[in-house]
Amino acid sequence: MSKIKPSKGAPYARILGVGGYRPTRVVPNEVILEKIDSSDEWIRSRSGIETRHWASDEETVAAMSIEASGKAIADAGISAEQIGGVIVSTVSHFKQTPAVATEIADKLGTNRAAAFDISAGCAGFGYGLTLAKGMIVEGSAEYVLVIGVERLSDLTDLEDRATAFLFGDGAGAVVVGPAKEPAIGPTVWGSEGDKSETIKQTVPWTDYRTGGVDKFPAITQEGQAVFRWAVFEMAKVAQQALDAAGISPDDLDVFIPHQANERIIDSMVKTLKLPEHVTVARDVRTTGNTSAASIPLAMERLLATGEAKSGDTALVIGFGAGLVYAATVVTLP
Repeated sequence: MSKIKPSKGAPYARILGVGGYRPTRVVPNEVILEKIDSSDEWIRSRSGIETRHWASDEETVAAMSIEASGKAIADAGISAEQIGGVIVSTVSHFKQTPAVATEIADKLGTNRAAAFDISAGCAGFGYGLTLAKGMIVEGSAEYVLVIGVERLSDLTDLEDRATAFLFGDGAGAVVVGPAKEPAIGPTVWGSEGDKSETIKQTVPWTDYRTGGVDKFPAITQEGQAVFRWAVFEMAKVAQQALDAAGISPDDLDVFIPHQANERIIDSMVKTLKLPEHVTVARDVRTTGNTSAASIPLAMERLLATGEAKSGDTALVIGFGAGLVYAATVVTLP
């Protein structure tokens, strides 16, 4: 018989607060068109994107995360000292080590919280949320901060017609804490590594360091392949998340998909046969694709504008480079 004592965590977990930060510089499509042969109409029709935010030198991954996290902590009604874990999902923190989460945890004033980074691309928020839920139910932390943050402008090739208009910067954060009833459903997640070439960094950092290439590495993708995968395969994953939570599309109040492309969002809404009463996040129009930050940023905006309200039932799904994905049903804070 094991001598290890059982964990004493909460029966369930829920999102208690949300916060977001968008850089002050707003970049319209006209700026993008200075480097590529395209048009504002083409960009809007292909992606729905009208503007995006690009960070200044001062708006670092850590600085944006701290701003978003402060809002989430205040929204949750707790103090930073109560946070036992800080999970940061990002692909654009350019220091291999230490994890940026440790700097964020310290500057927020946590009491030596466990802190680590994860790299799961546009599904990173869902991955982080699932890990946070496990920590709370297992009992290793009472409150966990989950941050999705990107400075994708640093990884954008402004001369690449397929991707130059897509990416933006920003940070979104949520506080996850104990709950007396289910408020974060089972996560449906996974990866399809055989398709990893469809979204990738152009070359490894080492190629740039050794002079093998002259151009700084950037994110590139095979647009049509990604579109087909997202529309057909991710709609199936979204339905699986609904089934796992024991609800139907009629039970939903809000749909918050990864803000990659408005055409993908529209196609998923149609495939899932979402009722007209379901509010659909379309933050991509003014924020662009912010990868791991896109879902919490979209969630924060819906709540701030009143398009969604506390207690609403929301389906969230992220998908991207890897190819990786994560979907779950949550109760909004």
